[in-house]
Amino acid sequence: MMQVSNTIKTLLQLLILCFSLQSFAISDTEPEGTVSTKEQVDEYILHHLKDSHDFHLFSYSNDAGERKHIGFPLPVILWSNNGLATFMSSEFHHDDNGQVVVEKNGSKFVKLHSKIYELDNGATSVSFDEEHHATNAHKVLDFSITKSVVGVLLVGLLMLLAFSSLAKQYGKKKIPTGFGRVLEPLVLYVRDEIARPNIGEKHYRKFTGYLLTVFFFIWILNLMGLTPFGFNVTGQIAVTACLAIFTLVIYTVSGNKDYWMHILWMPGVPVFVKPILAIIELAGAFIIKPFSLLVRLFANISAGHIVVMSLIAIMFTLKKSLGVVGATGLSLVLSFFITLIEVLVAFLQAYIFTALSALFIGMAVAEHDHEHEHDSHGHEVADAEDVRGDFI
Repeated sequence: MMQVSNTIKTLLQLLILCFSLQSFAISDTEPEGTVSTKEQVDEYILHHLKDSHDFHLFSYSNDAGERKHIGFPLPVILWSNNGLATFMSSEFHHDDNGQVVVEKNGSKFVKLHSKIYELDNGATSVSFDEEHHATNAHKVLDFSITKSVVGVLLVGLLMLLAFSSLAKQYGKKKIPTGFGRVLEPLVLYVRDEIARPNIGEKHYRKFTGYLLTVFFFIWILNLMGLTPFGFNVTGQIAVTACLAIFTLVIYTVSGNKDYWMHILWMPGVPVFVKPILAIIELAGAFIIKPFSLLVRLFANISAGHIVVMSLIAIMFTLKKSLGVVGATGLSLVLSFFITLIEVLVAFLQAYIFTALSALFIGMAVAEHDHEHEHDSHGHEVADAEDVRGDFI
């Protein structure tokens, strides 16, 4: 465990060192003002919620009024009309308005509203219509290592190191030590309070690994979103949709005969009603369930970021009416308390996603023809399989 801890510390130190060196290497200047008005605050919040092709830490204005950006670039990987094009995001010089043109592999690229466009043949600059949409450029296949991808890779690496260490400890001793003591009760909680009661005693072990991965993956990413580094991975609908699709594939592939019989040809109802119920059940299984998973996580995390940043912006928007001290004090107090709530929400959203996934999987593998326990009067006692069966 000590070796793993030292490895993690070394990796973090290397990352911080690289980020620091890159920060000074790519700092650039732009003649733009600071964020102070309500419109600028709204634009900044919306920009923060989007994914980014570079890692922006902070900005400041020097004595000459020039805007300096501190951060580090990320690899841009594009598939254009002329094939593969790769370069670092620093070549855009923090431009997000389509003014800086990057030419690579015979293609010209601009970055507009956090999206990369390829200029049409013969175009030297991007043109816009009345709604500020590009008229002579089109989107390309973007395989770039964005900020969200960095967050996913970082969390994946941390989870791999932490749980590999925990697994090795179980091979040598019954009680883990070090950081394993923190992980063990959380693992047991997911197994005993989420997987076992929702999936059932017979099948829960098969799906516990997936549920543990989803729970810790979402929880850690939610906590990272509360740090000053600006991660908003679980606030990206593409990420939550991918997680929901994983759950959809698992309970669809694992569904037994009873599950599909209740969906396609519901027993115990009139024949003319069965086709209608089949359409409703299919829509529920393939659309409503995964949609509820992805939207709930995406909406709650995005709303949390918007609320926190809006409260922080009070020190700018209410500076004239409350004064510098009053606006700053109110902003700090409200932001502190809402951040405490967001720490709880980070765990709660990971729990809800995992619990619903376990419930959907349990409904798919529930067996309806099995022996029941009986009470002292000879009556059958409903078990977990029967309870889940009522959902179908």
